[in-house]
This record gives sequence, C-alpha cells and structure tokens, in this order.
Amino acid sequence: MSTYTTLIIDDERLAREEVRRALENYPEFNIVGEANNVEVAKALIEKEQPDIIFLDIHMPGKSGFDLLEELGTVPEVVFTTAYDQYAVQAFEVNALDYLVKPLREERFAKTIEKVKSEFKKQEERKEPLASHQKIFIKDGEKVYFVALDKISLIESMDNYARLYFGNNKAMIKRSLNQLEERLDPKIFFRANRSQIINTECIKEIHPYFNNRLRIVLTTGEIVDLSSRQSVNFKKRNSL
Repeated sequence: MSTYTTLIIDDERLAREEVRRALENYPEFNIVGEANNVEVAKALIEKEQPDIIFLDIHMPGKSGFDLLEELGTVPEVVFTTAYDQYAVQAFEVNALDYLVKPLREERFAKTIEKVKSEFKKQEERKEPLASHQKIFIKDGEKVYFVALDKISLIESMDNYARLYFGNNKAMIKRSLNQLEERLDPKIFFRANRSQIINTECIKEIHPYFNNRLRIVLTTGEIVDLSSRQSVNFKKRNSL
C-alpha cells in the first residue's frame, strides 16, 4: 500500500483535530505535522516535503492562498474551510478538492478517493527519463538546459540537491529520493545516502576500507560508496 506524507494546516486546534480524526480511517495518509499559521506551515513544508496538505484559507496574518504563492514546490492541496465562496479560486490554484467545515464523512470519503486517484496517475507517469533528455534548471538568476547524461554527480543538500555538469553546479528544490525515481537506473547509481553518480562518468575505482569502494569521476570528484552500495555495485556490474 502506498503511503502519503500529510500536513494539516489550520489556525484552529479543533479544526485540525477534526481533519486528523477524519484521516484515522485512511492509514495510508501519514500525518507528519500540523501548523497553525503560514510561517510555521511554510517551514514544515520545506522540511517534510509532504505529498499533500489539508489547508485552511482564513488564518491570522496570511491566508492559505498566500502560503501557496510563497512555496517553491507546492504539494497536492485539499482546502478545508468554513467558507464556500472561495471554491473557484481554490480550483484555479489546482487544488484537488474543496471541503466546507464541518467535515461530513461521506463527502470526505469522496475526497480521499479523488486524492488517491490523482496519486495513482502520478505514479503511472513516473517513468524514468531518457538519459539524453534535457531538463530545465533554474538556480537563482542562472538558467540551464542540460542533458541528463551530462550530469556526473548529484548531492543532497538538506531539502535541495546540487547537480554537477561540466564546469557548472546548480541547486534544485528536490530531494535525492525524488530525483532517483526519475533517473535511469541503468546509468545513475545511488552511491550512499547523500550522493548519486553517473556510472558513465566513472574514471577510476579503488578498494576502500571495510570492503567499500572509492570512485573517482572524470570530473575529479571522489565518491565513497557505502558498504551496502559497494556490494550492490559489484553485483550489478559482474558477469
């Protein structure tokens, strides 16, 4: 069963508890946090990278719509609000659904089915990208359009990833796990918890302590494979 990391964002404690109770019937939704205002919510989203948020509209200081505008990467959204007049605006920002409080069990069940259907479609679309395919990267004021097979190394940097290609480096707001899902496993290999390497950029391989491997890339970077991944690398590349 697939699981979906979930955040509940509402300035009222009782409203957050209502959503939490409603989700108790759906264990695939793993609640990883709650927030009572936009600033706390933004920090939690950047930390947890949730799949979905249940979001109130009216909150002190800034609204739920303000939060979405401030996010670099927006998770799936279900609005939960006491007001029905914002439904059109909610769907304009691609919300999956719009629930009016108090939540009704039958209506909530329909929302969950809609959410799971959307996640299923996303999973079906997550085929690995072709190695020659070019991707658009915007890092600050710099913009790149680079083929995946030109990326020699990817490193985890908290909630970001740093990509190495040629003489350039660029940061993108993606976790290493998210990137690994889209990369061709025939070419890209998870070296350890924080690095992915392009195996076509391997220049040298050296034995390291505890039967681990140390890899030197053609671009000069040195990457140490974890013990487990050293074993997997040998198995994958043996006759």
